[in-house]
Amino acid sequence: MSGFFQSYDTGGFYDEMFHADGSVRPHYKSLLERFSEMDRAAFELKRSLAEQTYLNQGITFTVYSGDEGTERIMPFDLVPRIIPADEWRHIERGLEQRLRALNLFLHDIYHDQRIVKEGVIPLEIIRTAKHYRPELVGMDVPHDIYIHICGSDMIRDGDGRYLVLEDNGRCPSGVSYMLENRQAMKRVFPKLFRRHPVRPVDGYPQELLAALRHVAPHGNPDPTVVVLTPGIYNSAYFEHSFLARAMGIEIVVSQDLVVNDAKVYMKTTKGLKQVDVIYRRVDDDFLDPTVFRKDSVLGVPGIVNAYREGNVNLANALGTGVADDKVTYYYVPAMIKFYLGEDPILPNVETYLSAVDSDRKYILENLENLVIKAANESGGYGMMIGPQASREEVAKFRAAIEADPRGYIAQPVISLSRSPCYVDGSFEGRHIDLRPYILMGESVKIIPGGLTRVAMRKGSLVVNSSQGGGSKDTWVLDSEEAPC
Repeated sequence: MSGFFQSYDTGGFYDEMFHADGSVRPHYKSLLERFSEMDRAAFELKRSLAEQTYLNQGITFTVYSGDEGTERIMPFDLVPRIIPADEWRHIERGLEQRLRALNLFLHDIYHDQRIVKEGVIPLEIIRTAKHYRPELVGMDVPHDIYIHICGSDMIRDGDGRYLVLEDNGRCPSGVSYMLENRQAMKRVFPKLFRRHPVRPVDGYPQELLAALRHVAPHGNPDPTVVVLTPGIYNSAYFEHSFLARAMGIEIVVSQDLVVNDAKVYMKTTKGLKQVDVIYRRVDDDFLDPTVFRKDSVLGVPGIVNAYREGNVNLANALGTGVADDKVTYYYVPAMIKFYLGEDPILPNVETYLSAVDSDRKYILENLENLVIKAANESGGYGMMIGPQASREEVAKFRAAIEADPRGYIAQPVISLSRSPCYVDGSFEGRHIDLRPYILMGESVKIIPGGLTRVAMRKGSLVVNSSQGGGSKDTWVLDSEEAPC
């Protein structure tokens, strides 16, 4: 190690940049050389430039505390995460396999339920999933595609193995940060991209639009596609507006849409215009007050009927949340075997179901040593990391599990891989994960990279932005050769 990294300590974790003996991994060698050429003043200048870029662009997210929201700039670290070409090919194969199985699972549970009848998944697990929608049983969707946009969160364990931590098949967020991170890095370190054969990510908006157009009802060759947002106060509104602008389509709120004769129309200055595909960033519960929550002001009355009649398509489909359920996650390897006849390429993290008596006994006896997760929470909420929890937290989760066994899972504490991050004037290891983005339209497209999220707090394993996490640019190399 040299320069800024002279005192860097891998801490006994799998480090993305350095081997345990301190030698640099081959695909990071050129990056280390470039960083070693800079003095602290030059690096601080580049860091300031990146931060100013985020401020100028208004790249923010909202953290809710009580009844109020606080808007923040996403923390961004200048050391990119680099993934060699061979590793990425392995990830791609595993993610495509997983998404195909999840789509087959969703079609099955809303139709024949073979996976239940053949004893692979208990009916009770499906029936009690919070986001299972029995109203949609028997309903077909275009091309049998339920999850059009997926973000499967991945980690690496102490041996460097890639594992899938969870799937996000409702409204996966964060892709705008992935795109903005790349632009920021190009502005700050333009010469680095000449040394590294980094695959581009900026085609995502057009790939997304192509996937949405592909699933238009009745095979309409020139469909009208819109982004439906809850509005400017939503935590991810920056992303909603960013993607609509990048795709060149309208962003709408519920008041901009109306349903007539089981068809959805958008209000325009020239009158009503029929909408064919809605990329919705509104959860099922709030989408239609005539079907789901009657008090919702974020939805469009009658939109579910238009959807049932096949006059509009929704991405992602209604009812996909059952595939997000952390209890359902436990069964994904079995789904892959059942529907595809294949072994999983990317394994799950070992998981215990508190709904199973033997597992629940083990969980309750080992709460202090496990990670406990609520089945339907996200964003780092509803989670307890046993070794870091107080007695009060352990007691709280014990009571919650005993009261609602179906609502919780447990996993061992995984030593997530770490990456160097610039903290208070020096580089220190911080735990990271990876959220790749997978699109399913005419074919499966996996964006080469994804959002690398960083647990900015020392020792923390929680990478979510809502819990103080940041992000890095993710570089997928386009060849087997080490960068020059």
